[in-house]
Amino acid sequence: MPQYFDNDPITPSARERIEVDLGDVSFSMATDRGVFSHGRLDRGTRLLLTAAATPPSQGNLVDLGCGAGPIAITMALRSPSATVWAVDVNDRARQLCSENAAALGLDNITVAHPNEVDSTMRFDTIWSNPPIRIGKSALHDLLDVWLGRLEDTCSAWLVVQRHLGADSLGRWLESNGYLVRRRAGRSSFRLLEVQQRTPSSQISATDDS
Repeated sequence: MPQYFDNDPITPSARERIEVDLGDVSFSMATDRGVFSHGRLDRGTRLLLTAAATPPSQGNLVDLGCGAGPIAITMALRSPSATVWAVDVNDRARQLCSENAAALGLDNITVAHPNEVDSTMRFDTIWSNPPIRIGKSALHDLLDVWLGRLEDTCSAWLVVQRHLGADSLGRWLESNGYLVRRRAGRSSFRLLEVQQRTPSSQISATDDS
């Protein structure tokens, strides 16, 4: 079966517009089959967009697995002086994200395949509803690469379904040297804040579920 994390989805296109209202920002955007969350804003993504800390006002911000772009667009609207990297392996997703950004007049979003992002670049935050269904090993490899590129003391915000392994992912991150704080839980999702551990770091987990 074709998946939203395929490079070149074979699913026939069927675009559908949605309205996204987050209180402080609102926008209209196109979604498509073969791209994550066709015809709706995924509940996990909504939790991330409403519960994560305000993104840095400047610097390089990443939407890892951007899909049609709701996360990248929100970051770009909230931090107009920052550069938002919308990253996805899915060709259709990148095209759609580019078109959505252009339609909204957002010139601070750079859409790219992961291999097109300079490997030496460091980031001031990463927001992601990560592709859990690529498999545990592939997911761990993906996160290990990108989380390792965070600037010191900067945070990544990951939203993961509980029944798809949110708690086990948190434990894996901790075992690999990251500081993990559980910031919110709603509608079967957990929102994790992840940082590089420093010598003085202490584990501090909160659960608002």
